[in-house]
Amino acid sequence: MKKIILLIALFLGSTPFVLAQNQVPQITVNAEGKIKVVPDQVFISVSVETSGIKASDVKKENDKSIDKVLTFIKKMDLPNSDYSTQQVSLNQRFDYSEGTKKEYEASQTINILLKDLSKYEDLMEGIVEVGVNRIDNVEFKSSKIAGYLIEARKLAIKNAKQKATDYISELPGQKVGKVISINEIESSFYPVAVASYKADAVAAMDMPKETLAIGELEVQCNVTVSFLLE
Repeated sequence: MKKIILLIALFLGSTPFVLAQNQVPQITVNAEGKIKVVPDQVFISVSVETSGIKASDVKKENDKSIDKVLTFIKKMDLPNSDYSTQQVSLNQRFDYSEGTKKEYEASQTINILLKDLSKYEDLMEGIVEVGVNRIDNVEFKSSKIAGYLIEARKLAIKNAKQKATDYISELPGQKVGKVISINEIESSFYPVAVASYKADAVAAMDMPKETLAIGELEVQCNVTVSFLLE
């Protein structure tokens, strides 16, 4: 029994030494890769809202305005697959303070993916003139975002290597070796968004041409990288 206890004691006593021998010198850093990209397309979501006393009249008026909007979009030579009606609603509004029924309100929403930004000003001005009275969302994007994310990842790894090298530059006899592990914390892109406008605000808008400031997309990748130290 004493021999068994002695062997266990010897094993436990030597464990820290074994672990110390197995430890691998390494350095772990967080790094970011970020690039700026000029958008080449824009997603637009617009609506037509109408209201009145009689439900059937309100619905007809709304359908008529939507037809005009769709006709104008077709004249802009957009592919049928790049625009569609997404939401259709007809609701009766109530005055809850008096408990009485108010007028009816109809609404239809159209989503548009515009791949030719040179048509943006004419499209927005035209759809407002023929009936759109609510702009829900305008978001500039890139059709090559997957490729740009790859570039951002490569830049993040490059920055991680440089960061690790900077850290050990004051340690004589050390240099950054092979990568032990890579963990991607986050990859994302931030589209350029334009403010939304509703109802009377859209109807009253003066939309001069050549005033669009598209800006840039920001494509970003964050990584954690561990390097072997040699």
